[in-house]
Amino acid sequence: MRAVVIDAVRAEPQVREVAHPTVPPLGVVVRVMATGMCRSDWHAWAGHDDIALPHVPGHELAGVIAEVGPEVRRWAAGDRVTVPFVCGCGRCAWCLAGEAQVCPDQEQPGFTHWGSFAEYVALHAADTNLVAVPDSIDFATAASLGCRFATAYRALVGRARVAHGEWVTVVGAGGVGLSTVMIARALGARVVAVDRNPESLAAARALGAEHTVLADGADIPAAVAELTDGGSHVAVDAVGSEQTCADAILSLRRRGRHVQIGLLPPVDGHPRVPMARVIGWELDLLGSHGMAASDYPGMMQLIQQGRLQPQLLVERTIGLDEAAALLPRFDVATVAGITIVDPRR
Repeated sequence: MRAVVIDAVRAEPQVREVAHPTVPPLGVVVRVMATGMCRSDWHAWAGHDDIALPHVPGHELAGVIAEVGPEVRRWAAGDRVTVPFVCGCGRCAWCLAGEAQVCPDQEQPGFTHWGSFAEYVALHAADTNLVAVPDSIDFATAASLGCRFATAYRALVGRARVAHGEWVTVVGAGGVGLSTVMIARALGARVVAVDRNPESLAAARALGAEHTVLADGADIPAAVAELTDGGSHVAVDAVGSEQTCADAILSLRRRGRHVQIGLLPPVDGHPRVPMARVIGWELDLLGSHGMAASDYPGMMQLIQQGRLQPQLLVERTIGLDEAAALLPRFDVATVAGITIVDPRR
């Protein structure tokens, strides 16, 4: 099969023929119809994750089951499926409690094993992790759910528990940030979007952001405090840098809740966080690490009802060759939405 292959950290990715994946006994092989390109894929390419080389990235995917392992009970060849980017083992107490996103023995396509920037991908513990894709949802939309959209959904619904009328500040208006804007508005929250790219802010306004702040030397916490009469109730760092994390935390009002979605590469060992503010204002710091397959039905129902429209976030669709060229510069690429890769192109 054709796949995007990384041979060394920060080496130029290559598209070439590689071996077809072997179906796991408890897993499946999926023919990839669409897969998202995410900043997390760039982190793997840049050496911020412990991956075995050579490596095929890609962790947001949707497709059709091509092969089924002998111990799989709930799925059959031809089923339309997607999968969270965190795949639980299906055996531990966390998975049995419906918390597969924190499974200590988790697998992650595109990180712990070869991923979906390929024509086919193997997925583990299918009965725990696969999610059926209704015919009414196209593959590109379904692929956009697995990391950014589902993570944003759980960040607001399961972690921050956003209430109607609360202010939510979203720092970063890329794929996960715009997902957060859309979901926050669907929950009845009032949104401030922050980004360095005017096009991204325009996209955020189109999705319902009440205010936008251009992060071009601006004092973001002060701007948010003025717009929200004292700071937001919830802040989300959808980028993942020391600066964006601090800006989000300092944008909160007293007793506010911060959710960290963007991955934070280490700075001098660990990123510095304004803990004096966290302590003094009794702020809550929350992580959001994807969403278990068992939590997908509520999100899927809102999509089918039209209350959430993730298809509006898909900015462009590219092929494997374009994906290989884009991946090394994805951290600085101008992206006002989600980039989908179609391996059939």
